[in-house]
Amino acid sequence: MNKDQVQTLAAQIYDDVVANRRHLHANPELSFQEYETSKFIQARLQELGIPFTVMADTGVVGLITGELPSEQVIALRADIDALPITEANDKPYTSKNTGVMHACGHDVHTSSLLGVAHILQQLKADFGGTVKLIFQPGEERLPGGASIMIKEGVLQNPAPHHIIGQHVMPMIDAGKVGFRSGIYMASTDELYVTVTGKGGHGAQPQQNIDPVLITSHIIVALQQIVSRNADPRLPTVLSFGKVIANGATNIIPNEVKLEGTFRTLNEQWRAEAKILMKKMAEGIAESMGGSCEFTIMNGYPFLVNEEKLTANARAFAEDYLGKENVLDLDIWMAAEDFAYYSQVTDACFYRLGTGNAAKGTSYSVHHPNFDIDEDALKISSGLMAYMALKQLGN
Repeated sequence: MNKDQVQTLAAQIYDDVVANRRHLHANPELSFQEYETSKFIQARLQELGIPFTVMADTGVVGLITGELPSEQVIALRADIDALPITEANDKPYTSKNTGVMHACGHDVHTSSLLGVAHILQQLKADFGGTVKLIFQPGEERLPGGASIMIKEGVLQNPAPHHIIGQHVMPMIDAGKVGFRSGIYMASTDELYVTVTGKGGHGAQPQQNIDPVLITSHIIVALQQIVSRNADPRLPTVLSFGKVIANGATNIIPNEVKLEGTFRTLNEQWRAEAKILMKKMAEGIAESMGGSCEFTIMNGYPFLVNEEKLTANARAFAEDYLGKENVLDLDIWMAAEDFAYYSQVTDACFYRLGTGNAAKGTSYSVHHPNFDIDEDALKISSGLMAYMALKQLGN
């Protein structure tokens, strides 16, 4: 496949990709509620003459089959949901939905994959193989839209030999991309803890069982799971971000609610750690006269980039962008439900640079000021289309 052809088509549709991204950014919808987003995607695919099916209620799966003979199948994935964040930007495309924002770049992923669809549909006569376009709901919320899509057969009929996904990264400048082979992103589990004691007057602690004090001991002690039980060579993160003790300056409450996250890169250790955490927390509470209900909501597995596919994708990116614009990535302890796909078929999840300090687009994802340098959209669709075509053998 001629690289110049793809780059020319990508340049021609750039304005459309920007317009689609801005529309999606201005009209974000929360996980598993992406009804208007789904309709928008369906309408764009209909305009292009691409057949599609609807899965997982709001997910959309398009299919483009090249006219040359080939049995190869590749899937390309974009997530479509937004986050419960109030946007702080003042742009023409700022979110119209109060308290909802595309703060993780899923508007970029979706508009870029629509751009890929446009490019590949125009090249159907020139390539062989089948491309599955997966527009997936609910990446930001357990159990993860990917797990639902897989259960509903997204990786069947036809079954892709490979799957590729891209994700924005503001720490990388627009115009560049990043890759990492092997284990790349962490598993994630959500922790919900209720510590119960006996409330009462803060001036009479001897008459109470203080769940605030018990919870404090539990929070500190659980860090031993990381510092003294985890192999120091294995990245492990335990963080608590929510503590609710509805007492007052002189009131000890009956209970304290605690919420956190546990992340690692090894499934055996992941299972062991959850047993240790629960046992330790319950034991501390009991030893101090209280009780502890320790609930673990199992989240996404770790994400692994298959080495041969990732090496191929990186080589294609170097060809398309130049070696100086393709970077090495380190392990990333965030989690992604793309990991579910990587547990089923050969997968490559790479990073699209969107940062530009001069344009103020270096805020982290999940920040109310997150935005992108839209120059990133000049490469997002063309690169993914080119990688798909080359991986299909064209």
